[in-house]
Amino acid sequence: MITQILLVMKNIIAILLILVTASCNKDAYKVDGGVHNPKVDMTTYEYLKSKPQFSSLVHLIDRAGLKETVNGKITFFACTNYSVDEFVRARYNRRAIELNDENISYTLDSLPLQEITDSLKMYMYNGDLGRDQLTVEGKFYPNLLGPIPNVSFYINLRRTQDYGSYIDHVDYIRFTKVIGTRDETVPDQSTIPPLERDMGYDCQTTGIITNTGVIHVMSNFHRLFFNTEQLP
Repeated sequence: MITQILLVMKNIIAILLILVTASCNKDAYKVDGGVHNPKVDMTTYEYLKSKPQFSSLVHLIDRAGLKETVNGKITFFACTNYSVDEFVRARYNRRAIELNDENISYTLDSLPLQEITDSLKMYMYNGDLGRDQLTVEGKFYPNLLGPIPNVSFYINLRRTQDYGSYIDHVDYIRFTKVIGTRDETVPDQSTIPPLERDMGYDCQTTGIITNTGVIHVMSNFHRLFFNTEQLP
């Protein structure tokens, strides 16, 4: 009997410890794809190079000679290996179909250099576009790539109440490629051709403050350069 009582007390203590830990974690961390300690004592390039999940992106930055640009006073929407490698797979598939040869070799170094150099700049924005500078309403921001005919980039905070039991709301930083006008301004969105629909993605981690700029990390569901080509 005493053994059973001790066992019950032990279970109660364990549950209390879990609840206390959860409460502390809720206070210490934002449930918004953010980071607990946003400041890192590195340049933006050094931070990316120190993380294995950005190895493909760093390789492209090196190929394009954009290290100094990345280390400028910019906000960089960084893409993970998932994003980059899916893009390479899509380009491999396109080239294999063109040559009618599935055995071709296609790697990061096979990507056209000028395309990489230019297109990486669509993820780079002058100044600090941290959470405090963004709004739920959002707006269009110019990037280092410059104007693209019929294409613009819209950045906002996507508000959700999905965590209503724990917190009033959560704001995700959302990065959207807009073709023409924003889909939300079209009365009947079903009339928008598939290839002309907005492509927006939440950032999985936001507000990493380096010694030179700010990093937001794109969702793994985002494919580099918003590519939509067929995968093998």
